[in-house]
Amino acid sequence: MNRKLRMGMVGGGPDAFIGEVHRKAARMDGDIELIAGAFSSDAAKSRQAGATLCLDPARVYPSYARMIEEERRLGPDKRIDFVTIVTPNHLHFPIARDFLKAGFHVIVDKPMTLDAREAIELQTIVRETGLVLALTHNYTGYPMVKLARDIVRQDDLGKIRKIVVQYPQGWLSLPLEQEGVKQAQWRTDPKRQGPSGCIQDIGSHAENLAEYITGLQIKEVCADLTSFVEGRQLDDDGNCLVRFEGGAKGILFASQVSVAHENDLAIWVHGEKGSLEWHQENPNYLYEYRIDEPVRTWRRGNGCVAAKSPAAGKATRIPFGHPEGFIEAFANVYLNAAAAIRAHVERKEWDPAEHDYPTVDDGVRGMRFIEAAVESSRQGATWVSV
Repeated sequence: MNRKLRMGMVGGGPDAFIGEVHRKAARMDGDIELIAGAFSSDAAKSRQAGATLCLDPARVYPSYARMIEEERRLGPDKRIDFVTIVTPNHLHFPIARDFLKAGFHVIVDKPMTLDAREAIELQTIVRETGLVLALTHNYTGYPMVKLARDIVRQDDLGKIRKIVVQYPQGWLSLPLEQEGVKQAQWRTDPKRQGPSGCIQDIGSHAENLAEYITGLQIKEVCADLTSFVEGRQLDDDGNCLVRFEGGAKGILFASQVSVAHENDLAIWVHGEKGSLEWHQENPNYLYEYRIDEPVRTWRRGNGCVAAKSPAAGKATRIPFGHPEGFIEAFANVYLNAAAAIRAHVERKEWDPAEHDYPTVDDGVRGMRFIEAAVESSRQGATWVSV
């Protein structure tokens, strides 16, 4: 197939931050072309976004339902191959469900759905249709995160004992939702955000990162969730003790009222023989510690990284010494998901294990963790099974 994959988008209209991030990430490798979209529930704003993106007005739709209807009428040589969903959380499930049932692959922003019930139903649909659903837990796209995962896989740390993962921000320290800030309004609204605020928004990234690097799933959580800002309906701070399969213990905390913190996602993994440390705000370095040995600093782009972890080498885009970060990590998720979608389009055999991107199963795990954390906090910080 000598053509680019054809992409549609739902959401991501004027002034939408994450929609433009997705578009930049999708364009980066030259294999994907955005050709259609329903960019807003407001038809005029959708047309405005389409014009800004220089799309054919006939492929800019007033609703996602109309988009499905019209795209299905087009022949396989013209219709979109997949859709990216970048709406508020409450719309993820119905849009993903309807596009999958109409025969289109899906890439959806996290969290995958509003609740676990929707996530499990979506998982069933993906299995029944055999289509690709990729979830943009973009932090898994960083080369040094992939290196960390492979160091753990190769048993360099020995049996994992303790995992500490944090994600503090400070952007919701003030009641921005009461001041008309759109991003704050829907993220603090239970009907659009879901049962949790902070844990659902960014704690889900911490959960995913811990499970991705260690390969261990969280079995139980003991959570204390708080809404510090007066009048806020959902938690803006969460502190969790977690128990992993295999006996490892952990601490997971996320906060959106940590003044002066920007996007401070970080993780520490401690095993019998050594430890790892990685910080998202300084993502090109991974620190490895061994008993009675000097600190080993793995630096992205060096040949030793690719030799240790081919996945990290593949995810590295520019030479060492040049900063590489957020957009590139997002693009790595798109690159791997696109390879799986292309295999479907070309009707070729493919091995899911070779396509390193978060799937519907990761989405289900995330929603179960969120709901377990909410229930634990509701019960007064008791242990709840995930």
